[in-house]
Amino acid sequence: MSDTYAVVAVLVTAAVTWALRALPFAALAPLRASATVRYLGARMPAGVMVILVVYCLRDLPVTESRAVAPLAALAVAVGLHLRLRNALLSILAGTAVHVALASAVLAP
Repeated sequence: MSDTYAVVAVLVTAAVTWALRALPFAALAPLRASATVRYLGARMPAGVMVILVVYCLRDLPVTESRAVAPLAALAVAVGLHLRLRNALLSILAGTAVHVALASAVLAP
């Protein structure tokens, strides 16, 4: 392999990498003024969280004792979020409650 071939290969690779990284920004620039994109940006986080909760709890047998940890974690996360409006704190607290209950309190 010649030095020229290696240099050209590196330059082509760099150009493709730069183009692929710049393309999303160039394509999204006209969409930033779109009313639809603003609407989705405001509504999607809550929608995604609802979908994740339904997916995680869809097969949970609420009549069994192992359902206590996820339901308590959900209650803590929702309660904290409604009270403090801090998503990170709500998620961390809900996760901590679930881990504590599932591993320490409700462990077989």
